[in-house]
Amino acid sequence: MLTVHHVNAVLVIAVCATAGVAALVARRRGAGGWMAHLLALAQTLLVAQVGLGLLLLADHKRAGERLHYAYGAFALLAVAAPWLYAPADPRTRLAWFAGATLVAAALAVRAYMTA
Repeated sequence: MLTVHHVNAVLVIAVCATAGVAALVARRRGAGGWMAHLLALAQTLLVAQVGLGLLLLADHKRAGERLHYAYGAFALLAVAAPWLYAPADPRTRLAWFAGATLVAAALAVRAYMTA
């Protein structure tokens, strides 16, 4: 389970960074359905990562530093925030999702470093 958590962590970082940059680029040219799928993939991988972490906690496996849990929780909150607070304008909304996904990628890097 720990190996799956580590592999998924690398995927979370890569997909979140890719989705954030792609959303910023697509914001200027117009986003298609692929952009929504890429952002959804990033969010899904992050939720799965938190779920895997909770399974590890249930198995009494702890991270090296307690800050690891804060970074994971804040990354999850970052990708959830645009669903609640982003404005209705599509370009501005996409910018919110791009920024939140990039923040989640940065927090995932920090979580990986504290594991």
